[in-house]
Amino acid sequence: MQDLKSYLNETEEMMEMAILHIEDELAHIRAGKADIRLLDGIRVDNYGMKVPINNAASVSTPDARTIAIRPWDKSMLRVIEKAIIDSDLGIMPENNGDMIRISIPPLTEERRKQLVKQCNKEVETAKISVRNARRDCIERLKKAVKEGMPEDEQKDGEEKVQKLHDKYIKKIDEVFAAKEKEIMTI
Repeated sequence: MQDLKSYLNETEEMMEMAILHIEDELAHIRAGKADIRLLDGIRVDNYGMKVPINNAASVSTPDARTIAIRPWDKSMLRVIEKAIIDSDLGIMPENNGDMIRISIPPLTEERRKQLVKQCNKEVETAKISVRNARRDCIERLKKAVKEGMPEDEQKDGEEKVQKLHDKYIKKIDEVFAAKEKEIMTI
């Protein structure tokens, strides 16, 4: 039988993973500013292996609206350019023979609202993960009572799990509010 602290630690770890996941997912949603993380999901064929662009080139943001990609091997220019065009990024890269530039256009009001809705879906998924972690912990605590855990310790555990749940739901809301502000700021 596990003790209450180990149940709570496991649950908090699951909730923390939900926070990390939502932060990562929201980072990949374009907010009108140049961010090299936009390219994280794009893979290029580099000597027979599919690798992220930053493993085949130097990626930087020289200004707030531009991403510059300078491949280490000039033969990769076309491959990287094609991968960006084929991706769901929706931006046409500019290849000058030495490097690739991606200009991030300003977002329209309609597109901003779509992006906020997309963020909302991701946020709801994260909240569901936190709720599931809470539910799983409470179920395990109830089973632990049958295995000999005192009921008052179980009730105390349920209260602590609820507090963890509230804390992580609030964190998710804060992450969403920051991303929404970033998207809606012109």
